[in-house]
Amino acid sequence: MRRHRLLSLVLTLALVATPTLAPNLALANEGKKEKKEAVTYFALAPINAVVLRRDGRRGVMTVETGLEIKDAKLMERAQASTPRLRAAFAQTLMVYAAGLRGGSPPDIDHISRELQKAADQVLGKPGSKVMLTSAMIN
Repeated sequence: MRRHRLLSLVLTLALVATPTLAPNLALANEGKKEKKEAVTYFALAPINAVVLRRDGRRGVMTVETGLEIKDAKLMERAQASTPRLRAAFAQTLMVYAAGLRGGSPPDIDHISRELQKAADQVLGKPGSKVMLTSAMIN
C-alpha cells in the first residue's frame, strides 16, 4: 500500500511540476536559435548543343552546370538572372560546338573558362564560380 501511495504522490508531483517547467524549457530553447546556412550553390538545367560526329551525322553535346557563389547579394542576383545565364551559357556552348571537329573530344577546360566569362558578364562582376557537373556527347 505504501508503494502505491508513494507512486501516486510522485506522479502527482510530476504532473504539477510539468506545466511550470515547460515554459522555462521553451525559454531556454528560444535562446538557441538554429543558424541557417547560406545557400552557396545552385544548379542550372542541362544545356544542349549540336555537334558533328565522326561519321558526319549530328550529335548532341549536353553540359550540366551550376554556380557556386559565396556573396549573398550576388547569389540573389544570379538566381534572379537564371534565364539570362542559361541563354549566355547556351550561346557559348553552341559557338564552341560549331567549331568542334567531328569525332574530337571536347576541351572541358576551355568550355569552363568560356562559361566563366559569360557568367561574369551576365552578373556584372566576378565572384561566382562555374562548376561543371557533367559533359557528354551523344
